[in-house]
Amino acid sequence: MHQPMFSIEVFPPKRNAPVGTIYDTLDGLQGLNPDFISVTYGTGKSSDRTATARIANTIRKEYDIPAVAHLTAQYTTREQVDEALDMFRQAGVSAVLALRGDPVPDREPAGAFEHASDLVAYIREHDQDMTIFGACYPECHPQASDLDEDISNLKIKVDAGASHLISQLFYDNADFYHFLDKARAAGIDVPIEAGIMPVTNAKQIRRMVRMCSSRVPLPLEALLDKWGDDPKTLKQAGVIYASNQIADLVAHGVDGVHLYSMNKPAVTRQIWHNVEDLFLPGQTGTDFA
Repeated sequence: MHQPMFSIEVFPPKRNAPVGTIYDTLDGLQGLNPDFISVTYGTGKSSDRTATARIANTIRKEYDIPAVAHLTAQYTTREQVDEALDMFRQAGVSAVLALRGDPVPDREPAGAFEHASDLVAYIREHDQDMTIFGACYPECHPQASDLDEDISNLKIKVDAGASHLISQLFYDNADFYHFLDKARAAGIDVPIEAGIMPVTNAKQIRRMVRMCSSRVPLPLEALLDKWGDDPKTLKQAGVIYASNQIADLVAHGVDGVHLYSMNKPAVTRQIWHNVEDLFLPGQTGTDFA
């Protein structure tokens, strides 16, 4: 356990990739001992549920690290949620990250859960023992009119049963602190982890910030402009940028840091090596195993 919390996200291999690549990633993360590892989930297909459950079970049993399984709402029926939760329970997973999920072109939503808060409420009604995580957007959800509306919706999610929040990526800590102040003022008192996505690829990051309606602050823009066509140097600069973000967050008393590994264990290890002395051993308050 760490104080503040430190956690990592991984994702299942793409359908055309060898399944062993995820175990290469997990092996590469050995020794970091995060407080938990979250495993992403696709668009609601059976194969996604199975892969997420299998990997979460491996993390828990073979690596002795608590696992959080992602579960998306938009294209999932109530029956499919029941099936996923049962699968997660059989895998020994006692925590889920309930998400609305990204839109899929030319695919109609299932209609069962319009918002992530609807999925949170459904899980809480049907499983009192499952720990439910939720997501939040420091720079405002793309579909919210403003941050105040977004935080009001976030409060609904927390009141429905989300007991732990993980933020979407951001690259200016001031945006996170502004969001955090408004969330606390709105009565949201659950732990909020800061989501950090290291910059390793200029095109990827520009695509991600567009998807999340996030912004690229001037210091990061300078890195992308100078080394965007030099992946090796940009990766090193990105490690430094993420490490500095984390140091500042810890200095400001953040509840935790959730590192989006992008299945790049070498980058994750470099960042952890830079910041691990900032995370003291202690009780984190996580209530699942």
